[in-house]
Amino acid sequence: SAAAAISPAGSAPEEAPRRLRAAMAGFVRELERRAGPALRLEQRARGGVGCVVWDAALVLAKFLETGSCPLARRHVLELGAGTGAVGIMAATLGANVTVTDLEELQELLRVNIENNKHLVTGSVRAKVLKWGEDVTEFQPPPDYILMADCIYYEESLEPLLKTLKDLTGPDTCVLCCYEQRTMGKNPEIERKYFELLQTDFELEKIPLEKHDEEYRSEDIHILNIHRKQTVGSF
Repeated sequence: SAAAAISPAGSAPEEAPRRLRAAMAGFVRELERRAGPALRLEQRARGGVGCVVWDAALVLAKFLETGSCPLARRHVLELGAGTGAVGIMAATLGANVTVTDLEELQELLRVNIENNKHLVTGSVRAKVLKWGEDVTEFQPPPDYILMADCIYYEESLEPLLKTLKDLTGPDTCVLCCYEQRTMGKNPEIERKYFELLQTDFELEKIPLEKHDEEYRSEDIHILNIHRKQTVGSF
């Protein structure tokens, strides 16, 4: 099945829910690349959701490799980077990348950048960025903003939207990949997020057939998001 293609090595889909499989999958996660050696991504058994490579990150990282979005020499910012999987993949494709997350994830990001620096053809650095706070040091607006599985806390929706508005210019392309979840408050949080987002942004879903043919799943979506063009007032 599609989901099986992105389950951690050595675990069959029926063994456990996919979330658990991701959490139990060893400490180093290998992410194969189309050209050259795999990325080696350290994970942490303790430390919350940011310390594990989630399936949406794998799907987005592998989508970048399809070449649909030219990354060479582009300025790229990843929000909620966690292990840095997506941003580091972008850096291996020639992008100049800043991976951002909270202070407590900086050490893991730095370890993963160091472990994979020999594969990087652009550049990659880690910085602290707390959603909703000042983004002056991240200006001018990047060419691309990458987000994988950033929509799960209701209280973080408005700070995240503020950060997106503050960071994006008229030409910034936001690639948002998320796993559609049906449990608890997740559907409501997703609905609210996309409703709020559409005030200032236009959303376009990237069809499944454009995802990497192996790293794809019916319940993992990639959206291409742009600022709405404002019409000058008269």
